[in-house]
Amino acid sequence: MNHLSSIVPPPYQAPAFGSGMVGDGLNTMATVSERLPFTVSVVSNEAELSKAVSIRAEAYGRHMPEFGEKLRVPEETDTEPGVIVLLAQSKLDGSPLGTLRIQSNAYKPLKVEQSVSLPRWLRDRPLVEGSRLGIVGGSIGRLVKMVLIKATLQYCAQDGIDWAIVAARAPLDRQYDQMMFEDLFPEQGFIPMRHGNNIPHRVLGFEIDTGHQRLIDARHPLLKFMCYTDHSDIDVRVNREPDLGELFPAAILPRATPPLGRRPV
Repeated sequence: MNHLSSIVPPPYQAPAFGSGMVGDGLNTMATVSERLPFTVSVVSNEAELSKAVSIRAEAYGRHMPEFGEKLRVPEETDTEPGVIVLLAQSKLDGSPLGTLRIQSNAYKPLKVEQSVSLPRWLRDRPLVEGSRLGIVGGSIGRLVKMVLIKATLQYCAQDGIDWAIVAARAPLDRQYDQMMFEDLFPEQGFIPMRHGNNIPHRVLGFEIDTGHQRLIDARHPLLKFMCYTDHSDIDVRVNREPDLGELFPAAILPRATPPLGRRPV
């Protein structure tokens, strides 16, 4: 893994979907700062990847024991170009609390494209796929999960990504519905994933540029947390030039309108 830097970058405050204040005529919302009991950063060395792999195997093993055992070693995808692995670590003792892998399509097709052909208007656009989400059990797990999703969207915003894609099985797909991810194949529902033991998944996407406004329009209960809370414990900077989005030409086809398969919160 010689491409993983052993140098941890300095603290970085990535931009959220918006900043400043938002109002609806009745109230305003200003950005506030909040510290977390853990940090989220990009894996940068062997020791951190080992932590991510351990929590990934533990999380999957709770529901799919045999598959969890297979995840006790790093996967080839973890160290491919255009791929980062996020790791949440306890400030108290450095123990791993959660992980999520982000793969860009800048160098090769997304993993999900082994099982489905993405809509034509999404092809040749800067995309990422979030996968291998794993968190600890207990009450802190939900917070870790939401922070990892926020970190993923911040990573997309800073790196010029248009859409974040996920493939989620039931009942995990509901958490992405709640975050206003859109079903990219609303007429098909759950689709067997050939690259995932043919387990049916829904394929959903989140448009980065419109995410902030869509959360406002929906009066989403997580709007403040996602867009108007500065979590300095999230650091998703990657020392890379150029941004992944700069590797793609200008969009040829507009996105489908009206939005696909969007469900109310």
